[in-house]
Amino acid sequence: MNIGKKKKAFIGASAPLGYVPGLGRGAHGFTTRSDIGPARQASDVTDERHARPGRRTFGQQAAAEAAKQGRGGTGDEPEEEDLNDTNYDEFNGYGGSLFSSGPYDQEDEEADKVYDEIDVHMDQRRKTRREDRIREEMEKFRQERPKISQQFSDLKRGLGEVSKEQWESLPETGSIRQKRTKTTSTRPDRYTPIPDSVIERSASIGGVTASLDAKQQKFGGFTTPFPGTMSVLNSGFTTPGGSRSTIDLQQMGDARNSMLGVKLDQVSDSVSGQTVVDPKGYLTDLNSMVPNSGADIEDVKKARLLLKSVTSSNPKHGPGWIAAARLEEVTGAMQSARTMILHGTESCTKVEDVWMEAIRLMQPDQKKSVAANGLRHLPNSVKLWVKATELEDEKPAKRRVLKKALEQIPNSVRLWKSLVELHDPEEARLLLGRATECCPTSTELWLALARLETYDNARKVLNKARENIPTDRQIWVTAAQLEEANDNIPMVLKIVERAVTSLTNNMVEINRDHWIEDAEKCEKASSIGTAQAIIQTIIGHNVEEEDRKHTWMEDAESCVAHGAYDCARAVFAHALGVYPSKKSIWLRAAHFEKSHGSRESLETLLQKAVTYCPKVEVLWLMGAKSKWLAGDVPAARSILALAFQANPNSEDIWLAAVKLESENNEDERARRLLQKAREQAGTARVWMKSVKLEWVLGNISGAVQMVEKALTLYPDAPKLWMMQAQLALTLGGVEKAREYYSLAVKKCYNSVPLWLQLSALEEQCGNLTKARSVLERGLLRNPRTPELWLQSVRIEERSGNSSVAKTNMAKALQDCPSAGTLWAHAIFMESRKQRKTKSVDALKACEHDSHVLLTVAKMMWAERITSKARDWFGRTVKIDPDLGDAWAYYYKFELKHGTEEQQQAVLKKAVIAEPHHGEEWCKVSKTIANWRKKTEEILRQLAASLPEPL
Repeated sequence: MNIGKKKKAFIGASAPLGYVPGLGRGAHGFTTRSDIGPARQASDVTDERHARPGRRTFGQQAAAEAAKQGRGGTGDEPEEEDLNDTNYDEFNGYGGSLFSSGPYDQEDEEADKVYDEIDVHMDQRRKTRREDRIREEMEKFRQERPKISQQFSDLKRGLGEVSKEQWESLPETGSIRQKRTKTTSTRPDRYTPIPDSVIERSASIGGVTASLDAKQQKFGGFTTPFPGTMSVLNSGFTTPGGSRSTIDLQQMGDARNSMLGVKLDQVSDSVSGQTVVDPKGYLTDLNSMVPNSGADIEDVKKARLLLKSVTSSNPKHGPGWIAAARLEEVTGAMQSARTMILHGTESCTKVEDVWMEAIRLMQPDQKKSVAANGLRHLPNSVKLWVKATELEDEKPAKRRVLKKALEQIPNSVRLWKSLVELHDPEEARLLLGRATECCPTSTELWLALARLETYDNARKVLNKARENIPTDRQIWVTAAQLEEANDNIPMVLKIVERAVTSLTNNMVEINRDHWIEDAEKCEKASSIGTAQAIIQTIIGHNVEEEDRKHTWMEDAESCVAHGAYDCARAVFAHALGVYPSKKSIWLRAAHFEKSHGSRESLETLLQKAVTYCPKVEVLWLMGAKSKWLAGDVPAARSILALAFQANPNSEDIWLAAVKLESENNEDERARRLLQKAREQAGTARVWMKSVKLEWVLGNISGAVQMVEKALTLYPDAPKLWMMQAQLALTLGGVEKAREYYSLAVKKCYNSVPLWLQLSALEEQCGNLTKARSVLERGLLRNPRTPELWLQSVRIEERSGNSSVAKTNMAKALQDCPSAGTLWAHAIFMESRKQRKTKSVDALKACEHDSHVLLTVAKMMWAERITSKARDWFGRTVKIDPDLGDAWAYYYKFELKHGTEEQQQAVLKKAVIAEPHHGEEWCKVSKTIANWRKKTEEILRQLAASLPEPL
C-alpha cells in the first residue's frame, strides 16, 4: 500500500441521486418492490433514501471508543442521548434524537409545506373568534378599570356650561392655603422653650454665622462631619483635631466684586472707555445659551469622526471640508470652523465652493485677504469676483475689482451687467457697446444697449442683435415696441409677422403660450399695439379648425384672469372676424365689455352684434338697457323699435319696452304697449305684467277683472292664481283667497309656491293642523321637495314643538340629502357648540351650495371671527351673485365690522350683480310699495331689517 499516494475524494462518499453502477458501460440497473414500494413503476429511477455511511478515520474511531469507556459501558450498549441545550437545533431537534441523522429530502419539504398551509388555514379560521375574544376581554377590563379620562368625561362635559364669571371667580390654590394658614387656623399658639445651650451659644457668637471652616471649604459644601466632630448645630465646623479654621464670607464677596470689576475693565474700550459687554444683558445672554443634550453631543462626536475620515481619506473633496466647517459652526466653535475651512482651502485650491465658504466664515477684516487668495488660485471664477466686489464698500473700488475681473473673464455677462449698473447712463452705453462685442450672444446686453440709444441707433443695434442671435424672439418684440413708442404703428404688425417667419425659417418652434405671455407683458408695459399685433399674428397658429373656437375662448379667459384686457379684446375681435354669426361669441364679448370695458365700447360692440345676429333678442335688450342706464331714454326707445322690426312677436322685447316706460313714469305709454302686446303676443307672462301694472298703479278692481280674464285663457299659470289670491287678501277676502288657493293647487299641483302660500294662509288663520296637512299633501304631490320640508320644520318651530321640528329635519335630510337650504337651517338649529360639526357635515354633503356658505359666514360672524366671516361672505357672492340675501348679510356685516371703503365696495358689486332671488330679498323687492326702488335702495332697506346672527 502506497501511504504517500493521495486519496480520491469520491472514495467512501454516498452515491448521487439516481446513480446506476455501470450505466456508462451499457449496464442496466434493476430495482425491487422492497426498494421502491408498491406506488412506483419498475422503470422509475430510484432515489436513495439513506446515504451510505462514510468511513471513519482512525481519530474518529478512537474518539468513539474513548466515549464508550468514559461512560463505563461496552460497545454493545446504546449510546446515551445528549439533551444539552447546546446540542439542540430548532429544525432537527437534539443531536441524539431518532430522526436527526437522516437526510432532509424533497418529500420532507413537501410535507412541511402541507403542514404549514394547514396551520395558516386553521389560524385564519380562528382569527375572528380570537379577535372577538380579545375585544370582549378588553371591554370587560375597561369596565372594571376605566381610564381616568373616561371617569371624568361627564365632568368635562359639564365644564362647557361654566360661564366666564364663574371661571374668573375660582380662587388660586396658593391664596387658599395662605388664607387657611393665616386666618382660618383655630389651633392655639404653641410655645416651645428653647434649651439653655442654644441661648448660651447664640449669646457667645452674636447670632450670625459669617464663616466656614477649612474642612467645609475643602469638601465644597455642608457635608456630614467625621466621627469625633461637633454637631452641625454649632456655629462653625470643627476639624477632627479640635482646631477651628474659618473663612470670612463678607471678604469673599468683596473679592468677587473686585475680580468682576477687573474683568470688565479689561474688556472695556481703551478709546471711549465703554465696555463691549452689556452689563444689563449679560445674564440674559447667558440664559439664552441652551446647553446641548447628551444625545446631541454624541451625534456631534460621531459626525466629527465621520467627517474627519472623509477629509483624511480624500483631502481633495471640497464638500467634505465644507461639511466639517459647518458642523463646527453649528456647535458654536467658530474658530474651529475657520481653521477647518482654511485647511480645506489649502487642500482644495481649485474648488470654488470651498473658497466661498471660507469667505463667509471669516471675520470681516479677513474676508478680503481670503478672497484675494482664492482669486490667485481661481482667476476665472465669476462667483469669487462677484463676492470680492460685494466686499468693497465704495463704488470706485467695486468698479476697479470688476474691471480686473473682466480682464480675466471678458465674456462674462454677469460681470458686465454688474459693472454697467455702477455707471451713469452715458458711461453705461459705452460699456454696453464693448460688452456686446465681448458677449455677442447675450440678448440682455443687446436690449439694454438698445434702450439707451436713440431711435435710429437703437434700430441699428437691434438689427445687429438679430444677426448675432437669429433665434431669440425677444429682440423682435423689443423692435416692435420701439416702433410703437415712436408712433410707427403700421410697422408693428409687419415686424411681428416677420418675426414669426424668420424664427420658423431658423427651425425655432412657435409656442403660442410663450407669445401670449409676451403680449401680456407688452400690455403691462403700455405697449398695447404690440400686444394686439402679437395676438392677431399668433392666435391662429398651430390650431386645428374644429378646435379654434374653444381654444380662442380659453385664451380670452386666460388673458382676463391675468388682467390683460386689451389682449382679451384682441382675441374676441379675431374670433368674431372668423365667426361673425356666432351668438355665443358675441354674448361673451358683450359680457366682457360690460365687466371690463367702457359704456361706449359696449354699445359699439352691440351695434355690430345686432347687424350680424338680428334675431338674438338679448343683444337688443343689452343695447337698450345700456342706453337707459346712461340716461338716454330716446336712444333706448329707438333700439327697441328696431328690435320690434327684427322680432315682431318677441315677448322679451315687448316687456322690455314696457319696463322702460314704467321706470320712466310713462304709465299710459306702458299700458298701451301692454295692450298691444296682449293683442299681438298674448302670453301668460304678458297678462301677468299687465295685472301687476294695474295693481301697482292702484287700480285694484281693474287688476281683478284682468286676472280673471287671464285665468280663462291660461288656467295652468300658477303666478296668475297667486296674484288672484293675493288681490283677494288685499280686499279682505280670506275665504275667497283660500278658495282660489285650493283651486290653484288642483290645477297646478306641481307649483311649490302655491302649496307654501296656502300653508302660510292657514297658519296665519291659526289652523296649524290644516297647515300641516297642506304641506303633507304637497309632499305627496311633489316628493323630495326641500322647500316644503323646510316649511314644515318652521311651522313646528313657530308653534314651539322643537322636538317635532328636529324629527322633521332629520326626515327632510334623509329625503333630500343634498339640499343646501335644509342644511343651512339645520346648522342654526344646533347649539353653539355643535354648529361647527354640523357645518362640516353640510359642506361635505353640498360643498358649493350658496345657502350653506352663507350660513357658515353667519356662524363665523356670530363667533366674532370677522376675518374668516368676510372670506366666507366673499365666497358666497362669488359662487351665486344672484342671491340677494347673501349681499344683504354681507353689507350688514361690513356696516358693523368693516371700513367705509369695504362697505362701498360691497355696495358697488351688489349693484353690478343685480340680484333677483333670495327668500328675504323677494319679500322686500316684490312688495308693491317698493316696485320702483333700485337695487341699492332695496339692499339698504333689507340690511337694516335683518337681525344679527346669534
